[in-house]
Amino acid sequence: MVLIEEKMNGELPNVKTWVILYPVYINSKKTIAEGRRICTTKACENPTCDEIGDCCKFLNLPYHKEAEKAYPRDFMQRGRVRVLLKQEDGSLCNPEISSSKNFFIVPFFWLLIVVLCSMCCNFLELEFIIFIGLLFC
Repeated sequence: MVLIEEKMNGELPNVKTWVILYPVYINSKKTIAEGRRICTTKACENPTCDEIGDCCKFLNLPYHKEAEKAYPRDFMQRGRVRVLLKQEDGSLCNPEISSSKNFFIVPFFWLLIVVLCSMCCNFLELEFIIFIGLLFC
């Protein structure tokens, strides 16, 4: 799936009920007190909303980037991503992901972020890297 603006023809869903993901949640340079939500071994340095959006696209999750929104604990940290984990009928968009915490722990999510942070590759290169990684795991 792609950005909701590209997916929906004219009508936008209510994104206010979607899960909010700030890049600081997976930033290895931040402490838990500053907002990091996963361990530093699975985090990466200074992820961006675009990178989180690419991961959502890879995991087939509808998402909406909000570049103008600020992180409440650090107003200089701009950008967040809203992700739809459950449909209106209660079914999961991706069966592997049932909660926002699970979203960060899903196998290969943190690998995707690290790959995107370490090299500027496009979506097709990312799919190839993950495919090769799956072959050798």
